[in-house]
Amino acid sequence: MISSVIFILLSIVMLVTAVISLYFRDLLASVVSYSVMSLVLTVMFFHLDAPDVAIAEAGIGAALTVCIFVIAIKLTRRREE
Repeated sequence: MISSVIFILLSIVMLVTAVISLYFRDLLASVVSYSVMSLVLTVMFFHLDAPDVAIAEAGIGAALTVCIFVIAIKLTRRREE
């Protein structure tokens, strides 16, 4: 029972952060929201007893991809609209 509630709450948080990352106008804020979504997904994988997938998600999804996005944002010029 408690396990189902935790899984449902994590799913809701993951969906909310994914939708929020789509609506941010600032790219850096969107990447941070994506990072939070990826970390919640990592916790969900641990909750589902898949630690190898969770470690891969944490390493690639939450760390490496976010670093690549931040570097790409830093290397591009921002234009004022």
